[in-house]
Amino acid sequence: MSLETDDVRAIAHLARVAIDDDRLPEYAANLENVLQLAAQMDAVDTQGVHPMAHPLEAVQRLREDAVTESDQHAQFQQSAPAVEDGLYLVPKVIE
Repeated sequence: MSLETDDVRAIAHLARVAIDDDRLPEYAANLENVLQLAAQMDAVDTQGVHPMAHPLEAVQRLREDAVTESDQHAQFQQSAPAVEDGLYLVPKVIE
């Protein structure tokens, strides 16, 4: 696939990236290299390869899911300047 300078300008516009016109051939060559790499990876036969979330079969040790702190909701709301129905009231910032 050969990229033209207009293609590079369009890609830069879509990406909202400012580019120098004198470096357009360099950008086109770099983008072509990326597209060629993607085509090479697309050509690899992945039949029978299982997807994995992590290359190592590591197991995360998890702690017990237990409550460790008491409910202090009412105590925290006593120091709030404005509370209604258990919610903190704040000034309106968007009109």
